[in-house]
Amino acid sequence: MSRKTMVRPGGRSARVQASVHAAVRELEAEAGREALTVPLVAARAGVTPSTIYRRWGDLQELLSDVAVERLRPETEPQDTGSLRSDLEAWAEQFLEEMSAPAGRAYIRDALLGDPDGSNAGQCSAYAAEQIGVILDRAAGREEKAPGVDTVLDRVVAPMMYRILFRPQGLDTAYARRLVAGLVGPAGR
Repeated sequence: MSRKTMVRPGGRSARVQASVHAAVRELEAEAGREALTVPLVAARAGVTPSTIYRRWGDLQELLSDVAVERLRPETEPQDTGSLRSDLEAWAEQFLEEMSAPAGRAYIRDALLGDPDGSNAGQCSAYAAEQIGVILDRAAGREEKAPGVDTVLDRVVAPMMYRILFRPQGLDTAYARRLVAGLVGPAGR
């Protein structure tokens, strides 16, 4: 079981997490991922290596935690005025970000240091939350919309599979085809 599940939110714990995450990002930018070690991160963050081992267990779990935070969307999905165009815009952006080298590295890190599946669940929750916003907007416009799980299964899951295992041919046209398969062709 991951050690991070026992961490209390807020206060010193939040400050430690923020400083350790910042240290990982800075060191990765300066020296590259291969140079990262727990003692190096600890020294940069101003904590002891035992603090990192106690909280995260090992370097891979720490990198996984940092990756999940980096995969968190920073803004709400774009409101373009219709379900179809909102889903297309979101899917195109999601595909672009996740299929980029940095996105693929974050996905890999998030999954590799995830012994209990909580990070994968958190990443899924991020996507579900974004899709929920889009579907709520569609409902407010009285548009017929599928459920969140249907969008995850028919748009997000195929994109993630292709990103991880068959990255060739990933472009905006692919994202639009997935959306069209879900909500129907344009002009309907």
